[in-house]
Parts: sequence; C-alpha cells; structure tokens
Amino acid sequence: MALPAMAADLPLHLLILLPLLAIPVLLLLSSRTSASRGKNLPPGPWALPVIGHLHHLIGRAEVPHRRLRELAQRHGPLMLLWLGEVPTVVASSAEAAREILKTNDLAFATRPMGRLAQLWYQASGGGLAYAPYGDGWRQLRKICTVELLSHRRVASFRPIRLGEVGRLLHAIAADAGEKKPVNLTRRIAAYVFAATVRAIIGSRNFAERDAYMQMLKDVFGIVPGMGLPDLFPSSNLAMRVSRMPALLLRNRSNMHRLMDVIIKEHQEFGAAAGGDGKEEDLVDVLLRLQKEAGFQHPLTTENDMFGAGSETSSTTLIWAMAELMRNPHVRHKLQEEIRQEFADDSKVTEEKLGNLSYLHMVIKETLRLHPPGPLMVPHECRTQCQVLGYDVPVGSTVLVNVWAISRDPASWGNTAEEFLPERFEQCDKDFKGADFEFIPFGAGRRICPGISMALANVQLVLAVLLFHFDFELPVGMSPKEMDMTEKSGISTELKAELLVMAVPRFPVPQTAE
Repeated sequence: MALPAMAADLPLHLLILLPLLAIPVLLLLSSRTSASRGKNLPPGPWALPVIGHLHHLIGRAEVPHRRLRELAQRHGPLMLLWLGEVPTVVASSAEAAREILKTNDLAFATRPMGRLAQLWYQASGGGLAYAPYGDGWRQLRKICTVELLSHRRVASFRPIRLGEVGRLLHAIAADAGEKKPVNLTRRIAAYVFAATVRAIIGSRNFAERDAYMQMLKDVFGIVPGMGLPDLFPSSNLAMRVSRMPALLLRNRSNMHRLMDVIIKEHQEFGAAAGGDGKEEDLVDVLLRLQKEAGFQHPLTTENDMFGAGSETSSTTLIWAMAELMRNPHVRHKLQEEIRQEFADDSKVTEEKLGNLSYLHMVIKETLRLHPPGPLMVPHECRTQCQVLGYDVPVGSTVLVNVWAISRDPASWGNTAEEFLPERFEQCDKDFKGADFEFIPFGAGRRICPGISMALANVQLVLAVLLFHFDFELPVGMSPKEMDMTEKSGISTELKAELLVMAVPRFPVPQTAE
C-alpha cells in the first residue's frame, strides 16, 4: 500500500471530488452500517462522511507507518479504518500478525485488486508480489523459489556481484583520492541496480542498459497504492482526475519495447541454455521455462521481484551505513571483526562471510529498526474470520505494520528504539518468518522469496566497504547531528543523502572484475 501515492493524488482533487462523491458514498455508508450489525468489528478513531479516516493520515508530518502506530497506541493493536470507500484493517502487534499470517494465512493469502492494481497488473504483465492468490501465483512462486531465486541461483551470480562491487570500490577510492565526500546513497544504489540488471540480462553491454535501469526505477516508483481510483472505486471521475493511471500506462510501451529487445538479443545469440558453459541469467531461465511443455501461465521478464529486490538491498545497505556512522563504536567493532577475518587474504571473499557473527547481528538490527517495506504489501481478507477476537470484514484491505511491531517494547524491551546489534547475542529471533516480532520480509505463504538475493548483496557490500576503507562524517558534523528522517515511499528510505569521508586502509584490487 503506497500511502504516499495516495497523498500525492489527494490534496488538489479532494475538494473537487467531495460534492460529486457525496451521494454514492453516503449510500455506501448506509450499507456499511447495515453490514456491520451483529459483528464485533475492530475499533478505530472517529471518521468523517465520504473520506472516512483519511484526515488522520493526509497532511500529517509523520510518515504513514509512524502515524498508524500512534493511532494503534490509542485504539488497539487491530484497527479498522475507512480510507474513502475502502475498509482497511491495520495490525500493529506480533500476536495480530501471527493470526493474520499464520493462523488465518489462507484467508489473507490474496492481494487487493483495486482499479489501479488491476491496471498495474495488466500493464506490467504480472508479477509475484501483487498477483492474486490462485494457480497462476502458485506456479510463479514455485518458479521463483526453485529456479530464479534459489540458493544455487543466487550463488551463481557471485561473479557479477564481485565485478560490480569492484567498480563500487574504485569509485569510492577515486572520491577519496580527490579528498571529496563520498555520496554513499548514490554509489550504493548504482551498485545494486547494476548487479540486478546483470543478473537479469547477463551483460553490461546491453545497448539500452541505462534505459532499462531507469525503467526499473520508474516502474517500482509507481506501483499502485491507494490513489483516488482505489479509494473511491465506484467513481469514474476519480479515475479520470487521478495522475496514477497515466503514469502506469506511460511506462507500458517502453517496458514492452525493452523486453522485446532483451529477449530478441538472447534468442539471436542462443543464450537460453546454450550449452556453451555460460551460466544462465534470469532471462535465460524464463525463456527456457516458456519452452517447457505443460507451462500454463505466461512468463514475462517484467516481474516486480527484480525491482523490489534491488530496492530492498539498496535501502537496507544505506540504513545500515547510516546507523554505523551514527554509532561509531558499533562501526569500529564490526570493522575489527571483518579485518581480522580477511587480513591474510587482503580481500573479502563470499565464502567466509558466514564466519562474521557480528556482521549478521548488525544486519538483523538494521532490518529490525528499518524494515524496507514498513507496511508490507497489503493483503485482502477473502473469507470470514476473526483476529484477536474481532470480525475482519470480507474484502477489506489488511496492513501489517511491521515497523511498529519490530519497535514494540513488549517484544524488545526499553531499548526498542536504540540501535544495539548485541541484543541478538542472546536473542534467537530471526527474519525467516517464524518469529512474528521480527518479520521485515513478511511471513506465511506470501513471504518474500528473494531473501537470499537481498542478503547476498547486503553482506558483501558492508564487508568490502568496511574492510577497505575507514569512514568518517564530514568535518564539523557529529553523529548526533545526522539527519535520520525517513522518506516516505513503497520502501522507506533515508531522506537525506548519506555523505561520508573515506580513507583507504587496504588496497583496492586493480581490476574491476
């Protein structure tokens, strides 16, 4: 659910729409009241006619997950909000998440398919994260876990990661040589996108590589959330005045054109399972699977998991480096562990990253404080069920506030807001979906399948940066002065760009590959 997209759609048009929406929505309110009789619905704050609870979210300084936590602290761990015409249930405790994602997993297995979501799904050719629950999703899920994002496949991309991380190191070394600040936000984002594109298409020499990278960014940025057409699905006017449909459709022709170029290039050079010893890239895999008999649902390379995977890695890396800069004692302790492990090698190797216990604690703590998708991808209630004793309306959108859950003092004590990787020395909670106090990648049958891919990038980049360089804040800035404000979006990024001074300590390898 992209509440920021909703906010961008609403302020200018809401006043125009209110009179026109009033009659159908007032009728809806009447039917809403009738439908709720005899049911024990979750509590919520006071509502207004037509817009429901939108006024509690729109125009607020807080990003949505923070504002929703504030509301939950007053109204309870399970709330019912009406966002325009859309009933939306918000879960803000580990127990509520457990009942949604485990106890009643099947009841909440599908995704809301509002008008923008349907348009996105049709325009993009589909995708795993937003696909409705059913045979098509199950087949996509199996392909992702067995073929595209398996541990073996992720390991096969190691040369790509090493090549791109070499370029990252050279870029930072060049900045350090000129005594100028390193923009880690831009450097890390460039690395992650380049590594993702190479994993998908297998080459840095694709003629329209830059256009493809930009397309991934644009498409991920406009994945539909709660724009006007989704908030007021009964209104055709809402669809006409919203900016979101045009943004979605504007990318459609470019997306298809680039996919056609990529696929044609692979077919011409016999890349799909060519038998020449070349490791398959993800386009190779998709082309091979399309040829196999019995495949019922069409595959495309326009899959949201690629953009989402790169966005998750990039966001997590930047937050990790920001927290390390803000907490020098943690940075120095991690640096000591990394340099002791790789001192004899003079470089970082992926094979030995598993030995770095403190590195894994730092990554866990980063994901706890800064889950890349703080509200997860929304679920939809398919069948009648109860959560925490409340009746969840069938057809309602369901949000799990993983950001609030992972900062809940009930689970994490009075240090819940602090960056303390050492908490995981005695805590066995993990992010694989079994511990509902800590679910940055979700849980249940819709858990993110790309955890291995994301972690491979995060572990490697953190280790190589801290092995080869010392980092300090720009002159005159103290750690307490760092701006840790969040930028609202589908993933929640650090709003300010992260600028640091880099000092080389171990020589950067001479070649970028």
